[in-house]
Amino acid sequence: MSFSHAFLKSTRLLHLYLGVFIAPALLFFAFTGALQTFSLHETTRGSSYKPPAWAVTLAQIHKKQTPVVPVRKLPPPDKPSVDKAATVPQQPGSTPKAPDAPSPKPHNALPLKIFFLLVSIGLFISTLTGLYMSYRYIRNRFLITAVLVAGVLIPIVLTMV
Repeated sequence: MSFSHAFLKSTRLLHLYLGVFIAPALLFFAFTGALQTFSLHETTRGSSYKPPAWAVTLAQIHKKQTPVVPVRKLPPPDKPSVDKAATVPQQPGSTPKAPDAPSPKPHNALPLKIFFLLVSIGLFISTLTGLYMSYRYIRNRFLITAVLVAGVLIPIVLTMV
């Protein structure tokens, strides 16, 4: 067996086992990332939506690598509004902003969110098909299963530490 053939064979095996090991994490991040894209893990101000506890916990693991969700403090009660223009001194040489100036057009984030959702779905499906192929085209299914289980258990154990 030539060096290039042996190198290619060992590279394929390395790719196989690394891919199977990180597949559970890829599935986790693709799923939780899709939830976070549409803010399904948090309550927005003025909304009656209450996210499920599992979504909040998974998002916390995704973002902060801990399942502990901090308790949010209640915002302070609104103070009476004060005209900021009257309290802020003008800089020399600056012109005051016209009150009837058109505000910038708000950015529509929905198309980009849909694109990232499609990316998450594609990553999820690609990872699942990779796992399928690893079982279909390798002889040592026990080793593949052991590596896959390690890829599931190690992050769970590290989350609890």
